[in-house]
Amino acid sequence: MTYTSFEGNRRIGAGSFAEAARAAVAAARASGHAPVLVFDDTDGRVVDLDLRGSAAEIDARLAADPRNRPPPPAADEPEAAVRPRGRPKLGVVAREVTLLPRHWEWLAQQPGGASVALRKLVDEARRGQGDKEARRLRLERANRFMTALGGDLPHYEEASRAMFAGFDERFEELTAAWPADVRDYCLRLYRP
Repeated sequence: MTYTSFEGNRRIGAGSFAEAARAAVAAARASGHAPVLVFDDTDGRVVDLDLRGSAAEIDARLAADPRNRPPPPAADEPEAAVRPRGRPKLGVVAREVTLLPRHWEWLAQQPGGASVALRKLVDEARRGQGDKEARRLRLERANRFMTALGGDLPHYEEASRAMFAGFDERFEELTAAWPADVRDYCLRLYRP
């Protein structure tokens, strides 16, 4: 996962959570008045950073943040003594599904049983809606960022309408006058 930090309309850092947070902390300490925000590049959401207190207090909070922890061990590393439910080597995770009796009856009649039938249904739905779903996620991601940082910029509402309508050229025209870092990051979140 990567993150991008902004001081006002200027991009000041990008990379891991620790890198983006360090840039935000340094900017907040240096200026103290420009808003400093960190965005999750995956979904465009603002990351909550508590920049109150002394440098040591801020550093301690950042060090304790779960986003700073190393990723979980790779699949080829030895397993723990207690095996989790499901088939972890295959990526299968056991969870609860609540269905009506008629749904369970139909699933029981399917070849391979309920799990196989549910996996097939999910895969089929994902294939059928893949492009639409990917576009929706891109729009939501870019819109979150635009709302947080671009809401006061010229032509914001028109640019937002053009983006949701799929008028890419118009969207780029309307955002051309925006600060370069804001425009470029917004386009990065929006484009496939």
